[in-house]
Amino acid sequence: MEPKNFQIDASEMLATRLADYLKDPLMRTKEEIIPFYQNLSSITGSGKTLILADCIEQIRAYLNTQPVVLWLSKGRVVVSQTLDNLSNGKYAENIPNFDVKPLLDCKERNLKDDKKGLILIATVGKINQKDKEEGDRHVFQTGFDNADSSLWDMLKKRQSFTGVKRDLIIVYDEGHNLSDQQTQILLDLSPTALIAASATTKVPKALEWYIARLKKEKSMKDSDLVVAVSNKEVVDSGLIKKHISLGGYLTPMELAINNLLDDMKETEEATKKYDCRFLPKAIYVSDTNMLLATSEVDNHLVPFNERRARPIKIWRHLVEQGVLPEEIAVYCNLRFDKRFPKPDNFNLFSGGDNDYEEFTKGSFRHIIFNQSLQEGWDDPACYFAYIDKDMGSSTQVTQVIGRVLRQPNATHYPDDKLNMASFYIKTDEKDVFKSILEEVRKTLSIDIPEISISYHIGSGKNKIKPTEAPRHHVEVPDIAIVSNRAMSEIKNVIDKMIDYSTDNTNTIGEGSTIKVITDIGSNEDGREVATATAHSNKVTVRWIFKRELDKLAKNAITICDISAPKFDALVEYNSNAASYIKEEAAKIAEIYRQNSIIMQNPLDTVPIGEVIISDENIEFNNSVHARYSDFNGFELDFAKALDKTGLVWMRNPKNGVLKIKLLDGKGTDTFNPDFIVWTEDTVYALDTKGDHLIHTDSVRKLFYLEKACVGKDLVIKLISEKKYNIHSQVIDQNGYTVWQLKQGQISPMTCSTIMEAVNICISD
Repeated sequence: MEPKNFQIDASEMLATRLADYLKDPLMRTKEEIIPFYQNLSSITGSGKTLILADCIEQIRAYLNTQPVVLWLSKGRVVVSQTLDNLSNGKYAENIPNFDVKPLLDCKERNLKDDKKGLILIATVGKINQKDKEEGDRHVFQTGFDNADSSLWDMLKKRQSFTGVKRDLIIVYDEGHNLSDQQTQILLDLSPTALIAASATTKVPKALEWYIARLKKEKSMKDSDLVVAVSNKEVVDSGLIKKHISLGGYLTPMELAINNLLDDMKETEEATKKYDCRFLPKAIYVSDTNMLLATSEVDNHLVPFNERRARPIKIWRHLVEQGVLPEEIAVYCNLRFDKRFPKPDNFNLFSGGDNDYEEFTKGSFRHIIFNQSLQEGWDDPACYFAYIDKDMGSSTQVTQVIGRVLRQPNATHYPDDKLNMASFYIKTDEKDVFKSILEEVRKTLSIDIPEISISYHIGSGKNKIKPTEAPRHHVEVPDIAIVSNRAMSEIKNVIDKMIDYSTDNTNTIGEGSTIKVITDIGSNEDGREVATATAHSNKVTVRWIFKRELDKLAKNAITICDISAPKFDALVEYNSNAASYIKEEAAKIAEIYRQNSIIMQNPLDTVPIGEVIISDENIEFNNSVHARYSDFNGFELDFAKALDKTGLVWMRNPKNGVLKIKLLDGKGTDTFNPDFIVWTEDTVYALDTKGDHLIHTDSVRKLFYLEKACVGKDLVIKLISEKKYNIHSQVIDQNGYTVWQLKQGQISPMTCSTIMEAVNICISD
């Protein structure tokens, strides 16, 4: 899977920090280093597994042994998914130099055979102290095939056939769950590094001494121990939904679910309109055997139609509303007696983790569950969640939000219904919902401020929608990068690249390491010992070239033929050859940017759908949607003036219905203009800019868009307050400036009123 740029940045920071540390590590003894610690702080849906997989492949390139990676997580479901994804699933191609297997399948020969790296995957339940003391049959005791050594002892030795001790990297997904006891057991393995992935930066006490030494001896700050993924980049990348709608229902369960089903039907129609190739799903979260109105336990010794357990009542109501039973899964431990069996079409998964694989094989669109499914299951097609009142604690609601945050196809769509997660929270008291709302808003505003939140409290009869439907049918053109002109020059560079297949000099890197030996528990400075650095693991020329080019020009690799045998040559990552390959990749990225063009296709268009609005919105007369929200002062003045022209226009959402690609490589890869205006012959992309941005953005974002065929032009113009000259210098604190292209040159036109500025914007 191709990592996003922010994922590459995070994985490279983790890997290079470790590589830099290993040049001058702190030592516990002459042979044993103090492990390096890093925390990957990344929100749900940001692709932590992909970041970590990419990271350990890079770490391998820096190390001089084929590393063993102990990959841990708390839940069996998460571990199962990770094993599948890394061994033969979507991330397998990101770790081509590793074998992947469950920890309990590891044999001595796997640790001794160091032709490739080794990833061992397990739950933390396999490493707790109780098992160690009692002698867990699989991990801590001698196994029949393990040559008189327990698996744990072998992990501590991890000696290859040639007698070399392999590096150990410990990766702990959801690292905030790591206890002091588990941390100490892991530290007993003498790892090279411990990488915890978590949305929080909580550190177990057992690591505090090690971190204190890193801070003192290496002058590290807290920020040097954390790699934080930008939430804005995660949202902008399309990996997670960009809006959450919270509805509080002071109603019977049935009315809340009916609203959910109505909204789900509308969203399903939108998926078909935009050819999304998925259908929306819904989850229903409640207690299993407790009754709705009392604390009584459901009586399972009665016929099915008389059962009052919440999952059963939800199932019956869904079927009554026309939902097909084969589309409904019930994932909880409901009890049934053989005298009063469940219906044949009642799909019950009551075995917890043991049933998970079977559950995932079904094509269920309505999933009823209790908290047991909250960790691990996250289908991007899930858009809707009904939450029963007793699940009403803010923590539980926040956890459920994490299940529906991922965005299908990592793409934001022109209809905001397809970019929004909707929650229907049934409660008996308005104050209960308000407290839930406040806590959820507070949590998300800190963790993911880029996601907008709307809410309403209702009876279920009068629906309040957080989106506004279009009242005009208008479309925006597709915009693409066309690179035909770059292909021949790029081919010429690739053809001339040096073949390192038989080079045994430039493919090798050299260096030395200074190790600082210190004693555990000691506050005294360590003593330095200089040692020679062994050669690092080799990687293919193709791997280095592709990584570097992806960072510099994401799509350029698609027009590069790297199938030639010379790209199979193996080189060390810190060699002269590696530096040369990176230089050639940079050269190709520049050719790609200089010779590609950004082109619009007037006949390949996307219709405008619904947009999200907040409670504080403004009504307009001629806009595509009746209302818009979230203006700053300048934007609102411009919108009101634009509305007076009588032309059809719209406020472009933050993440953009119209996204214009950029090629300069100096910032974001796309530009989302604030406003779109349609005339008979032209679509105008208009962007209001602040003083501090106008010079940079006028250079980056003002360019001519070629057309692939006959049709409407797409014209970009920028608008700023104050009057500027051609040198981007302010000549008058009053008035406005419209920035446009004239004869290929940036040309500022000044005016005194906002209405004059609007008229300049919509004229040729």
